[in-house]
Amino acid sequence: MTDPISDFLTRLRNAAKAKLDECVMPHSNVKEGVAAILKAEGYISDHTNAADAQGHKTLVVKMKYVDGAAAITGIKRVSTPGRRLYYGYTEIPRVLNGLGIAVLSTSKGLMKDADCRRNKAGGELLCNVW
Repeated sequence: MTDPISDFLTRLRNAAKAKLDECVMPHSNVKEGVAAILKAEGYISDHTNAADAQGHKTLVVKMKYVDGAAAITGIKRVSTPGRRLYYGYTEIPRVLNGLGIAVLSTSKGLMKDADCRRNKAGGELLCNVW
């Protein structure tokens, strides 16, 4: 797998469209960080660590639905392994004019776009969520 973050986002998108209660994927610290941001923003209900039958660590994300519709209406990978996109804190684009969030990987850790502007930290734009 060349892009595990893209796989993570695709699994979330597919689980939301299929109206699944939870989504299971291989664990990584970056995926767990993105899941923590999505939970703090109210896009998912919860995330926990577990292990599969072979003993590998997995990340279990509990999906959130509002009146039968998924809380995540759209999720898009921006920076890819073949095309990394870095932004200064003044250049970070707004997602749906502020209705969505952008997740960035900065030198201070993973942050959403508003926190990056507040802390004056730029970095790699991982994904947009709305």
